[in-house]
Amino acid sequence: MDWFPLYNSLRIAAISTVAVFFLGIWAAYYIARLPRLVKGVLDVVLTLPLVLPPTVVGWLLLMLLGPKRPLGAWVLEAFDVKLVMTWWSAIFATVVVAFPLMYRTARGAFESFDKNLADAGRTLGRSNTWVFWRVQMPVCRQGILAGTVLAFARALGEYGATSMIAGYTPGRTATISTTVYQLWRTNDNAGAAMWVLVNIAISAVFLLAVNLLETRQKAEKGGRRG
Repeated sequence: MDWFPLYNSLRIAAISTVAVFFLGIWAAYYIARLPRLVKGVLDVVLTLPLVLPPTVVGWLLLMLLGPKRPLGAWVLEAFDVKLVMTWWSAIFATVVVAFPLMYRTARGAFESFDKNLADAGRTLGRSNTWVFWRVQMPVCRQGILAGTVLAFARALGEYGATSMIAGYTPGRTATISTTVYQLWRTNDNAGAAMWVLVNIAISAVFLLAVNLLETRQKAEKGGRRG
């Protein structure tokens, strides 16, 4: 049996999650400190991929990265690299659709952070960078971890935008989601069912991890109040 779709899906999801982790935290940290009006506008823009149909996201990416579009054509001419129809093209799609989950979760964690803790660190002569990594991040870690897990699960299950920008080529660009669709098209229901079960099992594990993190966070908050 060819396990390439599983391997490809996991590496795409892993790379996307790393990118989304840093981009989401950076955006959440700075946007949470902006005026309400500006924050509201940026919230709409950054969260939009969460509510848009995946095919719309895929179309927009093709309009931006396609070989006949300005950016895609420039990269192809300058570096001889196509930005679409490769395995790593799917990373663009998964980053876009998973980013809102990481951003919203991280922003909620930062907004609930007690600013007095940060002020206490600064009065001791610590830099903002030190306060962020040694005070704020540890306090917000449960929310950050939950967002990371959700982003990974979303990237792992992405189909619409991925199929449009990376296509389906066995052994090259195939993912679990695109493989299920292709097997269904060829009436291989047994093969499709197997990959469906694999996807369900992996997703269930990550959702269970999110639930455990939330339960632990509530328990810690209850202990501090007590």
